Amino acid sequence: MPERDRQHLIVPSAARAAGYRPPPLAIGSQSIPAPADRRQHGRQLRSSLEQAESDGVTRREATPVRVEGAVEGVYVSFESFPGVQLALNPLDPKAGRVHPELMSVQQIDIGDGELRERATVFVPQGTMGYFLDRVSRYVDTAGSASPRHRDLLDRVASVRAATIAALWTDPPQEYPGPEQSAWWEVWLRTRDGREVERLRVFARQTDGVRLGRQSLGFGDRTVVLVQATAEQLASAVDVLDDLAELRRPHQPTQFLADHHAVDQREWVEELLGRLASAGPDAPAVCVVDTGGSPGHPLLSASLDEEDCHTADPNWSVLDHEGHGTEMAGLALYRDLGAAFEFNGPVSLRHRLESVRLLPPSSTPNDHNQYGAITAAGTSRPEIQAPDRRRVYSMAITAPWRAGVDGQSAEPVLGQPTSWSATLDALATGRSVVTDADGLVYLDEPDSDAGRRLFVVSAGNIGSWAPGEDHLTRSELEPVEDPSQAWNVLTVGAYTELDSMTGAPAAFDGWRAWAPRGELSPVSRTSMPTSRTWPAKPDVVLEGGNVAVSPDGTTFDTPDNLRLLTTNAPLISTRLLTTTHATSAATAQASALAAAVMAEYPALWPETVRALIVHSAEWTDAMQAHLPSGTGKRPRINLLRRYGMGVPDLGRALHSATDALTLVVQDVIHPFARGAMREIHYHELPWPSDVLAGLGEAQVRLKVTLSYFIEPNPGRRGWRRRYSYSSHGLRFDLRRPTESNAEFEKRINQLALAEDEQRPTPSDETGEWFFGTGASPRARFSAL
Repeated sequence: MPERDRQHLIVPSAARAAGYRPPPLAIGSQSIPAPADRRQHGRQLRSSLEQAESDGVTRREATPVRVEGAVEGVYVSFESFPGVQLALNPLDPKAGRVHPELMSVQQIDIGDGELRERATVFVPQGTMGYFLDRVSRYVDTAGSASPRHRDLLDRVASVRAATIAALWTDPPQEYPGPEQSAWWEVWLRTRDGREVERLRVFARQTDGVRLGRQSLGFGDRTVVLVQATAEQLASAVDVLDDLAELRRPHQPTQFLADHHAVDQREWVEELLGRLASAGPDAPAVCVVDTGGSPGHPLLSASLDEEDCHTADPNWSVLDHEGHGTEMAGLALYRDLGAAFEFNGPVSLRHRLESVRLLPPSSTPNDHNQYGAITAAGTSRPEIQAPDRRRVYSMAITAPWRAGVDGQSAEPVLGQPTSWSATLDALATGRSVVTDADGLVYLDEPDSDAGRRLFVVSAGNIGSWAPGEDHLTRSELEPVEDPSQAWNVLTVGAYTELDSMTGAPAAFDGWRAWAPRGELSPVSRTSMPTSRTWPAKPDVVLEGGNVAVSPDGTTFDTPDNLRLLTTNAPLISTRLLTTTHATSAATAQASALAAAVMAEYPALWPETVRALIVHSAEWTDAMQAHLPSGTGKRPRINLLRRYGMGVPDLGRALHSATDALTLVVQDVIHPFARGAMREIHYHELPWPSDVLAGLGEAQVRLKVTLSYFIEPNPGRRGWRRRYSYSSHGLRFDLRRPTESNAEFEKRINQLALAEDEQRPTPSDETGEWFFGTGASPRARFSAL
């Protein structure tokens, strides 16, 4: 195979932009069965709306709490028929200065696999007529074939005044008990900038209610942490118009303690004699973890003390836990063991930074929001070195929430949280400002140059049952928060470590559980998550293996199935230790990203991510799960298990004489005022004569789309204009026998003249492995 010794070709010409309207789709709308008696159904809804308004007034008058500036009104719950989605747009009219506003949408499991949809709407006093008028027109035209407002009201089974529980958008079984004091993630609609102050006034007037010290803003939503019982919080729906939804806060997992390792100080000294560190202008991996170890001999030349930061100025910047130092060793060297084995000079092309995100174990972050903490922490290195190119490496995750009784609850199926949405927002270039009250908000993106690349671990499986199949177990364990974020590079773990040679004597007779090239038993997947959300992980790297006892009842991770890395001097005199799991894989992926940044300084964070994913391939063990002739569904399933596979540094950095990578960076504005706005046409510099000379030779084309979405994390229904992802890019190619004009007319309705018919596309000459419209489910599209 030819050597990869050529630079990738960066296409300098900008795309040609044009107005865009998608061709009409031959797809009917959802068939909604009509109520048996529409007139009676409408009358019942009208009565329920009037009763809800009356109940709201009664409850408000009975509540002693008063909050100046709050709009009087009632929260109303609209619930659908089983298996039917509500029409969200007419529930949120945005007409007039004061109008009803959709706050949250949730799915309710009613058993036997059936779901209802519940939307909670705040109806200001004097605006219930908006709904009552529509019900009246519906009743008056009920005898016709197409009653007025049938799309809204045929779907609604019941209406009632909402309780505080109606704003809960996490699994119902996690809703705190009535007398249980718990921390709530309270999402407020942003109206006049005084939402948090009104909530503080409510808290001061309600015994036992306490607010966290920080809030986090996402466009039209502000998130605050509140400690209260459900009963104490219940009256808030009667006196505040700011409540949008309630969730349960996430807590990060605790990380690895001390590991077994031999003191190999002489090896360290020998390596230092061959080591050339990168200069101060080189890109950096910023390890967001438990702190830094600038005094470690293998890290000191690459990690200055001034580049060690902490999210809280009261914490030490130094690593007292060890995990951050372990990640730093892999983030800097990628394969420290290989550096020791190599006899020649070792030249580093990137540096390190560190941010301590986890506090000392004696003062856990139980009552803080990790979105706000992450935003605050990652701002520190940017203040210190604003012009430095960096990639953030974060191996901190939280499990999907446990139920209030301590039992495991159903996962939230990959839906965004305040933490994952913070990473999505930070990736787009949003900044953080703190006012005198300590409130943290996310602004609009500063500039294109402010975008950030986050590399995040998928999370780990920590225990197994005898007789389990590790692949089956991984497919039941969803990736952990915040790795479901759209804009991050999510990293899972696979393993090539399948030998027990060199294992301690205590492991005689044990075997490595996962075969070479297979998913590591510790790695999580997005197999359990809804297909609405992106396939995660995006890639997998070495994360070690798990050893199984001869009788299959005990599991462990001996040093021979782990990776060599640096040890924190503050917790041990040993300079080397071992680590494993998706944390280790994430640190290695961050090193890959920094290497791409060093080779191509002008590339955007999205492009760096694209090259890593583009370079990934499934191993033979992974591909063995795809028998010949399988369709796209099994391929998507493997994508949700392995991502695009194992990235390769050589492929990510360079092309070969028979393998060319074209890189196009461009800015597109997909929407304007909620409608599709723009399409880009790219003329790629294909070597036409060379391609023609190939004749019947088979070639492979791989297209990777990588883009950052603008997050909309409020759970007001991720459909239509409330889509969380803001946009999803697609691509298409001109067919071999198609002209440019025919191609444009086929994919863009605006390219057609009046009354001109859309051309019939010619047949494809090959097959897309995933498909040109695979994103957002497949994010990195076709093969």
